[in-house]
Amino acid sequence: MSTVVCVGSYDPLTYGHLDVISRAAHIFDRVIVAVAKNSKKTYLFPASKREEFIVQATADLANVQVVTWEGLACDLATRYQAAALVKGIRNSKDTDSEMTQAFANRQLSGIDTILIPTSPENALISSSVVKEIAAYGGDVSGFVPPEVAQALQQEFDAFSGNENPTRESDNPPA
Repeated sequence: MSTVVCVGSYDPLTYGHLDVISRAAHIFDRVIVAVAKNSKKTYLFPASKREEFIVQATADLANVQVVTWEGLACDLATRYQAAALVKGIRNSKDTDSEMTQAFANRQLSGIDTILIPTSPENALISSSVVKEIAAYGGDVSGFVPPEVAQALQQEFDAFSGNENPTRESDNPPA
């Protein structure tokens, strides 16, 4: 049985993430999706909520298991006896970053990393961009699953203190 591990912060989960997870699930027998938990980082959503989003979005993929993990990705891969880590890449910047991580993981534990280029329609999606769009009241429904879009709207509405935040550009001077 071939098992792989997909580790990420998924803060928030995007269609780009789901593209890579789904493609891995169609190639490998078992995919462990690990929600990274790093006490030195600040997340918009707690790990439990990020895990819940992934469980909901991958419910139709029977060979996907979602866990939360704090530690080295290669240690998680060893724990699950994974054949490899799977990472999605959108561009050359992602490739450079993931190659550095891949070399480190290989040196630490002998685990290989498989890089899966995201589909072209998802190549410009990043969690950071999604959060910025949502923070300004933009429509993120084309980038994230419905549950995530709703949670983002609620999170930023609560942050702004408004049920329906009004942006300055919505009210031109009279």
